[in-house]
Amino acid sequence: MSNLWDGLLIDARIATLADTAGYGLIERGALGWQDGRIVFVGPMDELPGAPGALSRHIDSVDGALVTPGLIDCHTHLVFAGDRAREFEMRLQGASYEAIAKAGGGIVSSVHAVRAASEDELLAQSLPRARALLRDGVTTVEIKSGYGLDADNEAKMLRVARRIGIELGIGVRTTFLGAHALPPEYAGRADDYVNLVCNRMLPAIADAGLADAVDAFCEGIGFSLEQTRRVFEAARRHGLPVKLHAEQLSRLGGASLAASFAALSADHLEWIDDDDARAMGAAGTVAVLLPGAFVCLRETRLPPITSLRAHGVPMAVATDCNPGTSPLLSLRLAMALACTQFRLTPEEALRGATAHAAKALGLSDRGHLAVGLRADVVAWDLREPAELAYWLGGPEARRVIVGGIG
Repeated sequence: MSNLWDGLLIDARIATLADTAGYGLIERGALGWQDGRIVFVGPMDELPGAPGALSRHIDSVDGALVTPGLIDCHTHLVFAGDRAREFEMRLQGASYEAIAKAGGGIVSSVHAVRAASEDELLAQSLPRARALLRDGVTTVEIKSGYGLDADNEAKMLRVARRIGIELGIGVRTTFLGAHALPPEYAGRADDYVNLVCNRMLPAIADAGLADAVDAFCEGIGFSLEQTRRVFEAARRHGLPVKLHAEQLSRLGGASLAASFAALSADHLEWIDDDDARAMGAAGTVAVLLPGAFVCLRETRLPPITSLRAHGVPMAVATDCNPGTSPLLSLRLAMALACTQFRLTPEEALRGATAHAAKALGLSDRGHLAVGLRADVVAWDLREPAELAYWLGGPEARRVIVGGIG
């Protein structure tokens, strides 16, 4: 009995994404797992025995689509309160910059996070994580960045880790201390960057709370040189970097990220061909965030053609946050990436699986192959393109995370 698999899906239409192009479809397929890892994926007629002799639990999905678990590789999911009033302000004509300069934006979320206890922050954040899980997300990246001091940034990252434990999902944490200037450092950006580099980041690294380091390189955020200092501090502590780059203007952040072999550069509406070339050469993933694009009513599109031409992997994420992308469906982000940015449905699915895994530095998930983590989703759909075709609709039929579910 000890050699029996823990689970086996049969009668499935499996999109493995195992190759670099195409869905890797297996008709009338089977997928088995044991101890959290995939032990078989292929046609049913290639199973090494009768299903009942192979596995403790067998689930016939009657021709339903099976895919890798979705990966949301850019979120600000841990926060307190909301910013619905700012949503109204934007619709009445206020710009992103004007809201931020008036004391709204990120700083308003900072006040709410600082006022919340760790348990309160967890209680407010868990429903958002559960929504993503129901939508087929098995791994989520969660950034800090609304604490902006040592204690509250650490609090956010601890909450992110607790979400993973509570829900049994994969969570990757990113330290985003250089997200905005806290009120007490108004007009003293260099002093705050010193704090991030010399005190906050070392403490976070020593506590093992972060898997990566991010920054907001933008006119209303941090300069190219300040971002470089954050990256150099991350390198000293052995942490990979990511970057919010070229969302509202071009400061050269994407090329800076590439020069540090960053895992990803995210947003990217204002990159040029040289930036795309540098990212392609460095293997830096372009994370596309159509939720923010739509919510901010932006009109400048990321240069998808240039990213394709230079072989830049393109991931898709929700950017779930209280101000500019209150989006709780990665499938809707995939649909928006197709309709707004003109990705193909295959690119969108790969962007929410294989390329999203690469954007988090993960090699054990993102496609379906023997030996990989058993993160698998069964959908009441037939065609992979339907994941980006339907705007909403039924949630995932079955979500399996690390062989459980």
